[in-house]
Amino acid sequence: MSTTTPRTLAEPAPPEASEHRPPRRRPPVRWQRVLGWAALVVILLITLFPFYWMLRTAFSDNRALAAQADNLLPADFTLDAFRRVFGLTTLEESLAQGGAGGRIDFWLYLRNSVVVATSITVGQVFFSAMAAFAFARLHWRGRDTVFAVFLSALMVPGIFTAIPNFVLMKELGLLNTFPALVLPTFFMTPFAVFFVRQFLLGVPRELEEAAMLDGAGHARVFLRIMLPMASAPITTLAVLTYIAAWNEYFWPLLVGQSEDVRVLTVALGIFRSQTPQGSPDWSGLMAATLVAALPIVLLFVALGKRIVSSIGFTGIK
Repeated sequence: MSTTTPRTLAEPAPPEASEHRPPRRRPPVRWQRVLGWAALVVILLITLFPFYWMLRTAFSDNRALAAQADNLLPADFTLDAFRRVFGLTTLEESLAQGGAGGRIDFWLYLRNSVVVATSITVGQVFFSAMAAFAFARLHWRGRDTVFAVFLSALMVPGIFTAIPNFVLMKELGLLNTFPALVLPTFFMTPFAVFFVRQFLLGVPRELEEAAMLDGAGHARVFLRIMLPMASAPITTLAVLTYIAAWNEYFWPLLVGQSEDVRVLTVALGIFRSQTPQGSPDWSGLMAATLVAALPIVLLFVALGKRIVSSIGFTGIK
């Protein structure tokens, strides 16, 4: 039987195991990674600079902009531009503040933009989902050929269909009405159908077969099963459609000249051209543009990660 002798005070303590480990070396600096991040930061700054300049101009005094054109900070910081946009100043006050004196009924044009963008989004998303369901889940003769022909419309520039659509709206007597603004993109677009179809192709067919065994028809399968399961790509498509409809300029300019149906993008262009004092109201124009773009920016910031993830998931199907 072996015994252990106690260690005396004179004996040194056994070295720790960590003392025998070689010192950790710092990983070498990867200059390619550093250069990549530097290039990304530069590109980000270049991309965001116009937005900052818009913000700087919106908070500037219109009379001081020319004298302080090279200043990165607001020229004589003031909120007068926003007061002019929201109609809180009279014509005399607007001219005294350096404004052009032009009028912009901001709340009316904001309402029109909301009505048009919401109507287009609801109609396009719903009917595109129906078409995607037909192309992805139903079997009928010539389905793939029809889808290929339909998808080829992505290669047709929008300017080619503007004149025929304008003539159609004129013949129907719909110019300067909300239906004329909404109808050309209300039902479906090739991209929207393709986007939702890619997701529906990955839904297990067993769910659909089980529902049909319980007596569900195609309409019930679409409304009760496919739409809830496709809520993520449909939400993404709705956001993208709303942003595109909100930023549309050319078509509303063609068919929406009346003040009752004029949207914000067209109104800002008209406000830009109103120069009774010889120069545009740049601070007022930038303030109106900032307020008009703010809802879309907040929407994309809140749902941006979900949009990117849904696009990536749909694209690999």
